[in-house]
Amino acid sequence: MRHFKMLYLAVFALFIAVAIAGCSEQEKTGLEKVKETGEVSFAMSGGYPPFNFYNKTNELVGFDVDVAKEVAKRLGVKLKPVTTEWSGIIEGLRSGIYSGILGSMAATEQRKEVVDFSIPYYYSGAQMFVRADGPFESVQGLKDHAVGLVTGTTFEQDAKNLGVTDIRLYKDDTSTLTELSNGVIAGVITDRVVGVNAMNSGKFNIKPLGSPLRREDIAVAFRKEDKTLTDEVNKILTQMHEDGTLTALSMKWLNVDITKK
Repeated sequence: MRHFKMLYLAVFALFIAVAIAGCSEQEKTGLEKVKETGEVSFAMSGGYPPFNFYNKTNELVGFDVDVAKEVAKRLGVKLKPVTTEWSGIIEGLRSGIYSGILGSMAATEQRKEVVDFSIPYYYSGAQMFVRADGPFESVQGLKDHAVGLVTGTTFEQDAKNLGVTDIRLYKDDTSTLTELSNGVIAGVITDRVVGVNAMNSGKFNIKPLGSPLRREDIAVAFRKEDKTLTDEVNKILTQMHEDGTLTALSMKWLNVDITKK
């Protein structure tokens, strides 16, 4: 009986030790995990100029990339940028493949149901673009024509709200704007700044049509269990707003300050 009791206590002690170890491992989320690994990984599409894209030397650059670098610097860790398809980017975050999404993601109510968001680091809006020599005078004229947009974005709902019957989905805005410029599709809904930047580059024969369809808060997405990391990044973004860092980066890449409401 005594032997059985001692055996029982030994097994119980082992169970407690394993449970404590498991709990300790589970607690290594958010900021603690980032500090322990010494790096923070932010995901983006890599095909969204001037926010995040590959330049002629195949280097990932852009406004989002510079913001991510500064956030990592102020966290005291290295940045590990990750490029991935936009359509599955939230699931990648929820699976823990990367620390957050810093890739011009709009903080919508639907997305807030599955992930948490930081405070906005810039403000944007959905805009319809058409060929510069096109016949359209208003967005209503696009209802029965092919309109392109990036899959997995909030722009699809904008197209549906307009009553567009032929919605074409693409992997990035380089593709949508090229197809528009070549006359394959009649319109593109994308971020206003992205479209204007593409228009000013001289590479695309396009123009904005009408006013922005709506405005968006653009923020960093995190897993809901990583609240400590969200809170710390919020502090950093607040500092970057106040000390002018975000404004400077916006002017660098866009020649306009999109960080103010």
